[in-house]
Amino acid sequence: MQSTRDWKARGKADFHVAIIMDGNGRWATRRGLPRVVGHRAGVETVRRVAEAAPGLGITKLTLFAFSSDNWRRPRDEVGALMALLQTYLEAEIGRLVDSDIRLTVIGRRDRLPAQLVDNIAAAEAATAAGQGLRLRIALDYSARDAITRAACALGAAASSLSTFGRFVTQSSDDDDSAPEVDLLIRTGGEKRLSDFLLWESAYAELWFTDRMWPEFSVDDLRRAVGEFRCRERRFGGLGPSSSAVTATAR
Repeated sequence: MQSTRDWKARGKADFHVAIIMDGNGRWATRRGLPRVVGHRAGVETVRRVAEAAPGLGITKLTLFAFSSDNWRRPRDEVGALMALLQTYLEAEIGRLVDSDIRLTVIGRRDRLPAQLVDNIAAAEAATAAGQGLRLRIALDYSARDAITRAACALGAAASSLSTFGRFVTQSSDDDDSAPEVDLLIRTGGEKRLSDFLLWESAYAELWFTDRMWPEFSVDDLRRAVGEFRCRERRFGGLGPSSSAVTATAR
């Protein structure tokens, strides 16, 4: 297994894991239950994963909760999801504060219910001092939309990739201007990015599992992190092993 120094990308102190939480509805349907039951079970998984993340060296955790494409789902299911998100935020503020977790939400807010927007603002304010984990929830989120908005906002003023990336990632913090994803996990058996963090995941290591999100465990997260640490990240260059072979050949 590689050392901590080896797997921290480009000398970064941060370890950013992003998760596409797929399979809630299918998990419920296979059990003859309403899809919303699967979404409720998925909330419990969010709690487990968020609380376990710092112990695995994860400093940033971005979870795909609701895609901009998800508005196409049946109105009843969308309404239930919005209500569930609102309940989660109301109920979790104390737990997040106690766990030293800072919560932020990325994505559009202009199409969300007004009460949910208020809950988001309250949760972000209450957890702003959290240092143990940066928990980012992607809500009404589309990576293509984020990139397009950044291009329209900056235009010719986008003098560098880092400046443009700051707008794409919707970050306003000096210490979080380019939260590149180190490890991207998708549950539920599908193997696609589904318009999630396309800019930030340019060099992400990908890890897929057939396990549905309600079944995803801390052990699964630990296994994904363990495999990530064993991978050699070259970012277009030569890895340590290749460099050693080249030096020997000389």
